[in-house]
Amino acid sequence: MRSDDAEAVSAAATDPATDAPATDASTAEPRTPLRLRDDPDFRRYWLARALSTMGSMVTAIALPVLVYRLSGSPFLTALVTALEAAPYLLAGLFAGALADRWNRKRVMVAADLLNALLISSVPIAYWLDGLTVVHVLVVAFLVQGVATFFDGANFGALPVLVGRARVAQANAAVWTASSLIELFVPALVGLSLAAISPAALLTLDALSFAASALAVRGIVRAMSQQRDGRAPLRPRVVFADIAEGVRFLVRHAGVRTMTIVGSIQSFAGGGFMALMVVWTDRVLDIGTSGLRFGLVYGAWGIGALAAAVGLPKLLRRLQPAGITLYALPASAALGVVTPLMPTWPLAAIALLVWGSAYVMVIVNSISYRQQVTPEHLLGRVNTAGRMLSWGVGSTLGSVTGGVIGSHLGVRSAMLVLGVFAFTGVLVAWTSPLRRLAAEVDPAGP
Repeated sequence: MRSDDAEAVSAAATDPATDAPATDASTAEPRTPLRLRDDPDFRRYWLARALSTMGSMVTAIALPVLVYRLSGSPFLTALVTALEAAPYLLAGLFAGALADRWNRKRVMVAADLLNALLISSVPIAYWLDGLTVVHVLVVAFLVQGVATFFDGANFGALPVLVGRARVAQANAAVWTASSLIELFVPALVGLSLAAISPAALLTLDALSFAASALAVRGIVRAMSQQRDGRAPLRPRVVFADIAEGVRFLVRHAGVRTMTIVGSIQSFAGGGFMALMVVWTDRVLDIGTSGLRFGLVYGAWGIGALAAAVGLPKLLRRLQPAGITLYALPASAALGVVTPLMPTWPLAAIALLVWGSAYVMVIVNSISYRQQVTPEHLLGRVNTAGRMLSWGVGSTLGSVTGGVIGSHLGVRSAMLVLGVFAFTGVLVAWTSPLRRLAAEVDPAGP
């Protein structure tokens, strides 16, 4: 988490819920501003996200490997990624609307505990010699379905917890931790898979969910504002809430465009990731375990770390719209270059650079939505954006990659997906993002 940019706060302290100057109750004078690392509640939040990321990284590698070893099918292996993204497509809007009404902290704790139970069912079934591909696929779907509600609460909780002025720095701190984890965990998982069943490794993810729940439960400050005067929770009211969030997303030029290009990037990236286990085995010829396998997976994390650390610095010079305009073409180009790499070291280097551009687009878009969206809409607008970018984009990309990969080969499928990402570049550079970028940087695009 060590990053001066990620820890710095604005010169004037702000109240986490209102962005007004923070005051001491006894003197009504502004308190000394806290750096993020000195904020105990943010540290608990950060720890929860780091623990969850560590466990989820194990699962992100172990589940596709488990299905591939059980079935030997590229399509079923890609289906794991599709089923992990599909719940956003089916329930994202409802999760966001409900999270904006419920106590966000309670939703996050309950979701973590439920996912700990779901994930633990896989190693238990394995030890009882009753594990099937269907069981693994159902768990992949249900876990992400529960996580959709966690995300709906989490997207709204962070701006309230740290204040909008610190959202980008807070996201950078969280993504820095996630990226550091991605540097080491894949290599350790790759080595572990040579001796331990991928089903048994999922025990770590179950434990990480439980630990995350404890950390979130320890947060003292509120992560939701009061909801006085809200209409009773009825189906018609929920649909009205969803419509309100969607209208904001559609009418806000910056949020709308970043969501569209995010969907296109996720289509290409989701399809690539869905085929990655098969790619390492059949194209790079390094199998599905061992140090080389772990290093290829871990290379993405180095790029993600560079993006997380570099984003606050870039935001001092560029509008979020400008960052998307420049990072998106780099991400699209590297999505084509990476599957062409003839050896695993070159593939790892390409993944490293691609990860930096790809994650830059993601973190920048999330931070931007959290900064410009009204507090009472945070959950539903952010889950709607994630539903379209990840739920629709990644799900369709994963299925498309699996179908093309089964008929034309893994590398051909990855290239088709990579070329499609340039559609997003065209959309971005003919959209209002150019005007939004120029408002801050007249010399810009």
